[in-house]
Amino acid sequence: MFGSARTALAIRALPFLLALLAPASYGSPPADPPEADRPIDLYIEDLLAEARRAELHEDPYWRTLLHYKKGVYGLRSLVDDPLFFLAEKGKHDPKAELEATIRAFFRPAEEGEKHPVCRFAARYDWLKRKLAIDETRLPVPGCAPLEELLGRIGPERITLVFPTSHMNSPASMYGHTLLAVRTAYESDLLSYAINYSALTRETFGPFYIVRGLLGLYPGYFSILPYYAKLQEYSDVNDRDIWEYELDLNAEEIRRLLLHVYELENIYSDYYFFNENCSYDLLFLLDAARPGLSLTDQCAWWVIPLDTIREIKKSGLVRGVAYRPSKSTKIEHLAFLLGGEERKVSLAAAAGEIEPPEILARASSENEKALMLYLAGEVLQYRHAKKELAQEAYVDRFMKTLNARSSLGEAGEGERPAIRTPARPDEGHHSSRASAGYGADEDGPILELRLRPAYHQLLDNDGGYKPGSQIVFGDLALRYRPEDGEIEIESVDLIDIVSIAPRSDIFRHTSWKIRTDLFRRPVADGRDYLVYRLNPGFGLAYRIDPLGLVYGMIETDLQAGGALEGGYSAGAGVSAGILRNMTRRWKAHLSARDVAFPLGDRDNQFEAGLGQNVVLFPDMSLSAEVLAAGNDRDRGWEAVVRWKVFF
Repeated sequence: MFGSARTALAIRALPFLLALLAPASYGSPPADPPEADRPIDLYIEDLLAEARRAELHEDPYWRTLLHYKKGVYGLRSLVDDPLFFLAEKGKHDPKAELEATIRAFFRPAEEGEKHPVCRFAARYDWLKRKLAIDETRLPVPGCAPLEELLGRIGPERITLVFPTSHMNSPASMYGHTLLAVRTAYESDLLSYAINYSALTRETFGPFYIVRGLLGLYPGYFSILPYYAKLQEYSDVNDRDIWEYELDLNAEEIRRLLLHVYELENIYSDYYFFNENCSYDLLFLLDAARPGLSLTDQCAWWVIPLDTIREIKKSGLVRGVAYRPSKSTKIEHLAFLLGGEERKVSLAAAAGEIEPPEILARASSENEKALMLYLAGEVLQYRHAKKELAQEAYVDRFMKTLNARSSLGEAGEGERPAIRTPARPDEGHHSSRASAGYGADEDGPILELRLRPAYHQLLDNDGGYKPGSQIVFGDLALRYRPEDGEIEIESVDLIDIVSIAPRSDIFRHTSWKIRTDLFRRPVADGRDYLVYRLNPGFGLAYRIDPLGLVYGMIETDLQAGGALEGGYSAGAGVSAGILRNMTRRWKAHLSARDVAFPLGDRDNQFEAGLGQNVVLFPDMSLSAEVLAAGNDRDRGWEAVVRWKVFF
């Protein structure tokens, strides 16, 4: 009896003993529980282990989403807002940020919080695919508000938009780029604009430039109706607009919008010459198409036109359209009318005569229609500029429309077509190198110049705004065979000129600002490098047959150890004539005289004639003759330069 009981006990215990011995005896671990039953903390660790194994933190796309770039002090994100990072050291540590992001996806949702799955939609979309994350294990399996937003927008196409330069605002003197999200509807009223810009109230003057150079403004992405941006740039800021349709498919457009969504209310320090509107916009395109790497193609300075060229080079552009600004339309209509008809049209816009009076004139029906078109466009322009009160605008505009409609087909027909100008991206490149040979009163001169950016008055205007100059970092070295020495002749840190012609319609002000190092003769008879800050403002007029004639009042502050008292301050005048002799030949005659009553007292004058001939779009030949001097020294020089843009 006792033996039988022991045998039965042994039989019942056998499976348990075999189970204990099985791992050691057969090397087969017990089966893992199904994924759905696996504890959540172990599931997260599995995901982290897989991310480490795959080295996802090294993946270029992860670095695109976090805007990581290598700099002088190592790897860092160009996003400066701490709210963009989930790890304490996430700005500099891609691995820590990736692991913190994975953990955050499984964090319980809190009342009124935008959960990380939704807050970092682009990261989640990518990691979900890379790690095959089981959405059923997440407290928030998706971002319903985002999906609802995308469904409401119905994005179908993306367009890169380039408003040309606005020279009366340093904030926009290089032009600007933004993206337009086109929907299934044809009307632009139902499209959206994605814009990146500095948050600032300064739009003019040296103060903006200095703060922009130092990154003292925060930059934000924003989404707003596209028609509002069109009105701002075209009607208010006198800027023509170029639209480059991009070849992005539905999935790429979705990725782009996911990244925009997670950048909402996130700032990056805005730098005028590199981390600017154009550069940060490239991150959206890199996020849309993995492997595009547009942000890696940029130099340490970034100009909107250069980014457009890189986007074209990548094969993304499939079509280009031109939108003339309100001021371009007005100038075109004014050109088509004679002087008397133009005066009558402007008188109607000013309320000096009633629009129906135009109908009684002894002019052709077509001329009457053009006069009323011009009056209507001027009224809209002045109202957009807040130069005309709402009540006066509505009254005059309605009378103008009624008069025009009474002309029948002549009044209601299409407006005369505006000739499409040269495309900005087909103009000369931004960087320039030149080699020169010449002579002055001391003998022959050999010269080398290098200019990172961007455009000078004598450069070919094709694709650029006539009368504009923006020079940054122009370095000139000279070698004199007689003494065998190479010396720095000048360093133009910033040299901006805006010569905007005034007319009976537009009351533009011309201006300039220059800060540079240049050689100035001093009391001991030698030339020394001296720092100069030289702003000025004035007026310009287009006078045929002379060309663009301008005059400015200037101030000039110079500083250097070789100057008496260490500085020299004064004021004076400058004037010039800029003329396109032919499509490829341009000339600039200029003169300047400045008196310095403070510090190192002096009087400086110069007069010169420069000419430039375009050989190819990115190559030209120029010649300059200059006479200059001060109370101590007078001289001349003549230099021929071969210029190459790249």
